[in-house]
Amino acid sequence: MRAYIFPGQGAQFVGMGKDLYENPLAKELFEKANEIIGFRISDIMFGGTDEELKQTNVTQPAIFLHSVILAKVLGDDFKPDMVAGHSLGEFSALVSANALSFEDGLKLVIARANAMQKACEAQPSTMAAILGLADDVVEKICSEIDAVVVPANYNCPGQLVISGSIEGIDLACAKLTEAGAKRALKLNVGGAFHSPLMEPAKIELQEAIENTAISAPICPVYQNVDAKPYTDPAQIKENLIKQLTGAVRWTQTVENMLAGGATEFVEVGPGNVLQGLVKKVSREVQTSSATIVA
Repeated sequence: MRAYIFPGQGAQFVGMGKDLYENPLAKELFEKANEIIGFRISDIMFGGTDEELKQTNVTQPAIFLHSVILAKVLGDDFKPDMVAGHSLGEFSALVSANALSFEDGLKLVIARANAMQKACEAQPSTMAAILGLADDVVEKICSEIDAVVVPANYNCPGQLVISGSIEGIDLACAKLTEAGAKRALKLNVGGAFHSPLMEPAKIELQEAIENTAISAPICPVYQNVDAKPYTDPAQIKENLIKQLTGAVRWTQTVENMLAGGATEFVEVGPGNVLQGLVKKVSREVQTSSATIVA
């Protein structure tokens, strides 16, 4: 069984998606996106600078567009038995599985990026990658700290990203290092994604999600908040709303997809980070990047 997986923020690179533009359908979708966004995001993706691409209002739609347009261009070759996306990638997965229209998915991603940006500016906060500790040890230490700090991204066994206030992250990093973490590395991000500090963004995005039509997808979508497969539009919406303040349970998602019969994982979008994380869960499973044959 084939699982298609979609990357999140951080996978972007200059030149992303340029090879797709030759395809008539891809060109049409890129131009439609430029119109919806109100500036030529395709120009920034294909030939902008790293700095331009790093801006949240560009990064999130750019990764979404690369992933979704690639899936659309694959046409009949895109036959998912199941899909999942890491954080932002969940929106790409939903559009690719026909639960969301291209236009609605893009509008939600833009709303999400703007809401997150506002929440970041309202309160200085950050994230840190904790390497080499068991999840339960990280969870316990975070729960004992008297400041906002929570597990945010369960990326793979031995790699958990925590998220919270500057104070909370600093205290947690010190305690986790004492507890034997190989590394406690603060990340160069603008805010505490997937933590309670994203509550204002969640409230803002909730309205947009509630007003957007979501249909039953063509295959189960394994969602971030609990790593379980969903096909019911009402439940998909509910989980999407919880996603901004909830953790990304990627390790558990991969484990559940494997338990659900996945024998092959295909990453759709920029980079190959997710393939590496899948291999940390199961070395035997086959992984690849989606490519179009010219």
